Amino acid sequence: MSAAPISTAPQIRPARADDRAAVLALLAETFADTWRPQLTAEAIADYRRERVAERYVDAQLLQLLVAELDGAVVGFAGRSDAFVDSLHVGAQARRRGVARALMRALETAMRGEGLTEASLETDTFNRASQALYLALGYRESARYPDTEWNSGLTTIRYEKAL
Repeated sequence: MSAAPISTAPQIRPARADDRAAVLALLAETFADTWRPQLTAEAIADYRRERVAERYVDAQLLQLLVAELDGAVVGFAGRSDAFVDSLHVGAQARRRGVARALMRALETAMRGEGLTEASLETDTFNRASQALYLALGYRESARYPDTEWNSGLTTIRYEKAL
C-alpha cells in the first residue's frame, strides 16, 4: 500500500526535541539512497560505528528547520552562520518545493542577521542538488577532494550573494 499523496504546501518551522526520530529517519533514508552507493565499505562502516547521524542530530537538532507536509516531517535543513551544512528531503516529498522552502527560510534568517553571502557544499555525483543550487542562484566557487568520506569523492562549493 502506498502512502497518501502529499497535497499541501510545505510548512517550515524550528525543529523540536520530539522531531529527533523523524530527522534521524530522514538522514537514514538520504544516506541509503544518495550517499551509500558512492562510498567505500570502510567509509560506510566508519559512519555507522562513529554514529555520525546520531551525533549530528543530538548536537544540532534545536538549531535545524524542519519541513512538514500533511503533518509529517519530510525534510530538514541547518546552517552555521552563513554556511548551509545540511539539506535533506525524503524521497516521497522531493520535487514538491520542500528544499526550496527550506533554503528560502535559511536565506531569510541569514539576511535578517545581516549576512551578505551564503555558501554550501555538495559532491559532484549529486546532480540533483547541483541543479537545485544553481536554480536558486548559487554559483560554483571551488572544487576540492572530499576528505570527510575518504572515498575519492570531489566536493563543489557554491556561494550566493544574499
